[in-house]
Amino acid sequence: MIVLGIESSCDESGAAIVCDGIKILSSVVYSQISTHAPYGGVVPELAARKHMEAIVPVVSEAIQKAGISPKQIDAVSVTQGPGLIGSLLVGFSFAKAYAFALGIPWIGVNHLYGHISALNLEDNSPDFPFVVLLVSGGHTSIYYVKSNTDIEILGHTLDDAAGEAFDKGAKILGLGYPGGIIIDNISKQGDKNKILFPRVYLDKSLFDFSFSGIKTSINRYVQNNQTIYKEQLFDIAASFQEAIVDVLSFKLINAAIKKQCERIAIVGGVAANSRLRDRVKDDAKKHGFSVYIPSPSLCGDNAAMIAANGYHYLKEGGRSNLTDDVFSKVLVG
Repeated sequence: MIVLGIESSCDESGAAIVCDGIKILSSVVYSQISTHAPYGGVVPELAARKHMEAIVPVVSEAIQKAGISPKQIDAVSVTQGPGLIGSLLVGFSFAKAYAFALGIPWIGVNHLYGHISALNLEDNSPDFPFVVLLVSGGHTSIYYVKSNTDIEILGHTLDDAAGEAFDKGAKILGLGYPGGIIIDNISKQGDKNKILFPRVYLDKSLFDFSFSGIKTSINRYVQNNQTIYKEQLFDIAASFQEAIVDVLSFKLINAAIKKQCERIAIVGGVAANSRLRDRVKDDAKKHGFSVYIPSPSLCGDNAAMIAANGYHYLKEGGRSNLTDDVFSKVLVG
């Protein structure tokens, strides 16, 4: 089955052609970083307008790079949510029209489950079941994955996502946007144990997260050290990053222990963070766990993961209707 995937949940316009949910024939991503960088974050209205400009070119390029014609596409898979409503509507509406014009089935999928399906696009993918940490700019959750379509949530962030904390921390330090990548890079030159930022574990037997406190902590540290904090920039960044990584790895490992599962994974944009990847691998080794992490290019928002995820639902007979709509948030609890 050849599936056209479309992703437009935030500030990346993506289109991809994927065969049987595992083989990427093409993947095209149009980034809006330069558009939003001056504002220190994504501006929803601008994001939606940029998606409108990009959607036709990225889909056309994906089909061309795959070396196929539109008539060879068997189905369309598109992000239905969560995300920015304006952005989602661009991709979702286009997918409806495109599938209708071709007379082929289409399906709207959960963006978060798409990130989990990115693991299927690697040569070494985990067997079921496995425990996965999904960590991105808008979401931080832990799931127990029993099959491609049977996923149980174990915990989620009660306030800010880890990726948002990285971006806000970078903004406080005057480092620019996107902050997570910048902090990851400069942290390599700093001492991660120099400053003790708080680790919020909440109930250690549960798997929810809270990162609003660490944003307050780094802001207070900068305010109290106005004359010297720039000299400590690398150490602050490294210590800040370590506090976030400590909590993420602790919760993931303990979720796997509770589920008696020896396979763990990390997905989402923050899964590209080098310190998080190394830390989880080190902690997993102590427990004899196997670790699975997508390539950095498959960690961020992309349409290949959406096509891969949609494939499994389509294979089981799943279909979306022209009356279906997008959703901005996932209700938990």
